[in-house]
Amino acid sequence: MVDVERNIQMVDLQSQYMRLKPAIDSAMQDVVSSASYIKGPALKKFESNLSQYLNVQHTIGVANGTDALQIALMALGLKPGDEVIVPAFTYVATAEVIGLLGLSPVMVDVYPDSFNIDLDSVRNSISSRTKAIVPVHLYGQAADMDGIMEIAQDNNLYVVEDNAQALGSDHNLKSGSTVKTGTIGHIGCTSFFPSKNLGCFGDGGAIFTNDDKLAEDIRMIANHGQRKKYHHSVLGVNSRLDSIQAAVLDVKLKELDDFAARRNKVANTYTQAFATLNWLETPSISKFSNHVFHQYTLKINNGQRDALKEYLLNNGIPSMIYYPLPLYKQEAFKQFYSDEGLPVTKMLCEEVLSLPIHTEMKLEDLYHIIDTVKEFKK
Repeated sequence: MVDVERNIQMVDLQSQYMRLKPAIDSAMQDVVSSASYIKGPALKKFESNLSQYLNVQHTIGVANGTDALQIALMALGLKPGDEVIVPAFTYVATAEVIGLLGLSPVMVDVYPDSFNIDLDSVRNSISSRTKAIVPVHLYGQAADMDGIMEIAQDNNLYVVEDNAQALGSDHNLKSGSTVKTGTIGHIGCTSFFPSKNLGCFGDGGAIFTNDDKLAEDIRMIANHGQRKKYHHSVLGVNSRLDSIQAAVLDVKLKELDDFAARRNKVANTYTQAFATLNWLETPSISKFSNHVFHQYTLKINNGQRDALKEYLLNNGIPSMIYYPLPLYKQEAFKQFYSDEGLPVTKMLCEEVLSLPIHTEMKLEDLYHIIDTVKEFKK
């Protein structure tokens, strides 16, 4: 029976806002009072602070994460028909922008433990037309960027990191240095969708790079293709992060590491509680990356995923399937891909289930979720 007094959510944005309300309200009011809503001081401050946090030379705020990916690819000067390698197990936006630009998305498999792009699958998919790789740091931890950058260097390819789900996570490189995801490839992209680890109060996104020329081109493309007002060098887009969203994000940026710590506390409690359950698999942690747990994603064995999802719902617990259908089976991509030879992607689409995780989890709700999962197979 559903406990009507409970209100368990996948992400509790309202409680997070109430905890940070004084600082957020003050920051938003400063923008309103200044009436500098577009490309104002609040945006410049946030871009500077995020660059400092990530230790990257350039941060460019844009309207959303999808725009970030599209503009990044536009800045690389790719031509129609050029191939871009992308994991088949990811959100549609990663591949969507490739198709929209007249490029060809080449979908590859992922690892069954980390859910991130499989390096052998990448190597086997490179052709004379391949120009770029778009690895996704899925659910909150890094793809193997050492391996990806080696492949890219060997084959003269660009790398655009889709960091929408892992902003703030660390990658330990073979060189011995530790860097933030999104700053390793030629360009990194992120989303500030409200439910993201660093989320605004609407849509928003950003692009990162250490390349001065790419940064200049990205800013130009995002601003109608103009470097000088009313002088348009290329066909660009209109994509900008507005000042109010930047002000909100700047407040939350100071909390981002604490957000990750709170999410990890929830994740660790889940993992310890489920350790003896042989009908599910808890998330693995990469040796070269920490995890910021944008999602806490189980693999449910023996075809029981959908039954568990329904059981949880009947007990007042939401859950989500990220993602129920591989990109190569989406109607929108049938012109690009017909081969179904990606067994791990297929398996994950049938097995993954994400449980509620956020920065404001109440212990009683957390243990109710745990107890309910455990009761499922009794």
